[in-house]
Amino acid sequence: MLEIISVFFKLGCFAFGGPAAHIAMMEKEIIEKRNWMSHEEFLDLIGITNIIPGPNSTQMTMQCGYVRGGNIGLILAGLSFILPAVIITLLFAVFFVKYGSLPIVEPFFSGIKPAVIGIILMATIKLSKKAFKNRTLIISGFFVALLSISGINEFILIIETALVGILTHLFKKNDNKLVSIFPSFLLFTKPVTLGITSTSIFWVFVKIAVILYGSGYVLIAYVDSELVERLAWLTKEELLDAIAVGQFTPGPVLTTATFIGYQLHGFRGAAMASLGMFLPSFLFVAILVRIIPFIKKSKVLSSILAYLNAGAVGIMIAVTLKLSYNFLFDWRNAFIMMLSIVISYFYKKISSVWIVIGGATIGYFLSLLV
Repeated sequence: MLEIISVFFKLGCFAFGGPAAHIAMMEKEIIEKRNWMSHEEFLDLIGITNIIPGPNSTQMTMQCGYVRGGNIGLILAGLSFILPAVIITLLFAVFFVKYGSLPIVEPFFSGIKPAVIGIILMATIKLSKKAFKNRTLIISGFFVALLSISGINEFILIIETALVGILTHLFKKNDNKLVSIFPSFLLFTKPVTLGITSTSIFWVFVKIAVILYGSGYVLIAYVDSELVERLAWLTKEELLDAIAVGQFTPGPVLTTATFIGYQLHGFRGAAMASLGMFLPSFLFVAILVRIIPFIKKSKVLSSILAYLNAGAVGIMIAVTLKLSYNFLFDWRNAFIMMLSIVISYFYKKISSVWIVIGGATIGYFLSLLV
């Protein structure tokens, strides 16, 4: 158990670069150094993890912990990986809320916000290459993007894509063609007023966590839909602040929830947002490890997963377009955003942390020109 804590606490402190980088570091620590399992078994876990919602790399730590130490190993691995990032993100949140509006700090964060767009865009492109496996999935993904831009709630869209996955499997089974991509009962959702309490923050993030497919970066889309557009708890600028700060921290991207929780309701909000964001993953993985043999054989789950991933990418496309639109009308922001996109695209090995630091530095120097 101490070995499990040691391995995943170290990863939680130094695993920068997103889920792909996290999993690569796990492979090195768990297979090459310690030989906990074979490469084939490790790849099986990666594939199966995509079937359940939540942060893939975090859930991989839990599954690896289970392989090594059973149920207790699952819990210890997850906590050891999550807690360092949560604590670091909380420190950033405290600092930002206290000093973020000061003139000496604001120029740095004004440069980080457009720099994040390039990171999100590249994450979207990478995910689309995996999700858009055929023409139907491509059409579905872009249709979801169009509907998301037009104002349809992303939660409804992601549920609809799951239904489409089931229908597609049934139609294929009967040698028929799927004529309609989405049922006709898609609904527009209007903004609602809901008091900000620690309990309401918890349930909002639970709601997000249970349908969070694709990548930790998809969290951005769901938070934008739920907390910015529907509940109006955050502005788009505050959301970008949270994303930007989240890029500085190691571990799962979903610790952005900790930052948002602190913004909304202090330490209690941070704790409840973090609990709501990660508790479902522990429950899902605890169930998953017991039904893996069935999952490997199920064609229905494979079909659902394919459409969920396509829909998640479609939502990310919409959010990337909406966020980037905010920076087109200021030459400094537009310059940083385009530079971030170019660097992210042509220099893929550069860590997102350096892109964020670069955006902060350029933003500061450009502010001196005014």
